[in-house]
Amino acid sequence: MTSDDRKRMYRKDLFIAAVMVAAGFAISGVSLAELIVSHPRHVAQATQPLQGSPAPANESKAPAEAKPGGERPTTPAPEPARPDAQAQKEGATPALPPAPAEKTAPPIKEK
Repeated sequence: MTSDDRKRMYRKDLFIAAVMVAAGFAISGVSLAELIVSHPRHVAQATQPLQGSPAPANESKAPAEAKPGGERPTTPAPEPARPDAQAQKEGATPALPPAPAEKTAPPIKEK
């Protein structure tokens, strides 16, 4: 390559780089102008702030009583996955299969 070819290639590369930088500035300028023109609240906060509901002063903070037909449902307590020994003797089956035995290696021999 001659020196004229190198200069031409350098100028071409420099021109392409300048065009890319100018395009970046143009896109940034358009985006900034769009942000300034748009309403600033839409940019500053995406969701509404959480607001707690005010508790009435005359109601107590105690939980409601569980009674049939009351406000809370009365359901039986869930059964355990593994029934106790007495229940197993009576014929209850466990809900889960037995756990696999833990795998152990033979002890390491000291040298």
